[in-house]
Amino acid sequence: MANLDDMINEGLIQVFQPEVGSQWIVGVVGVLQLDVMASRAKQEYGVDLEFEASPYEMARWVTSEDPAALTTFRERNRLAMATDRDGSYVFLAKGAWELDYAAKTYEDVSFLRTKELQ
Repeated sequence: MANLDDMINEGLIQVFQPEVGSQWIVGVVGVLQLDVMASRAKQEYGVDLEFEASPYEMARWVTSEDPAALTTFRERNRLAMATDRDGSYVFLAKGAWELDYAAKTYEDVSFLRTKELQ
């Protein structure tokens, strides 16, 4: 493992920087991916990783054809907003209900499960 970017490029993990707060969030599809990340850090760097649970269950990249709609959404959901390593906006939802509510409330904002690599 050359660095954390390798695991991101492999699709093993995503990293998100919350707009409020300083702790980066590691996003994975399943807990097994955290085990793989910790194992590789131990084997290749001799580093023991510990993870702390986040209150978020899902992440969605947010876009809009209407810049004002996206700005409004970001401002009203500031505590749940982050950026990925490319600076793209990400909405962090605590569950399916919260994501569904946001999508219905902000019809001009798209909530994408995946993002094209840049």
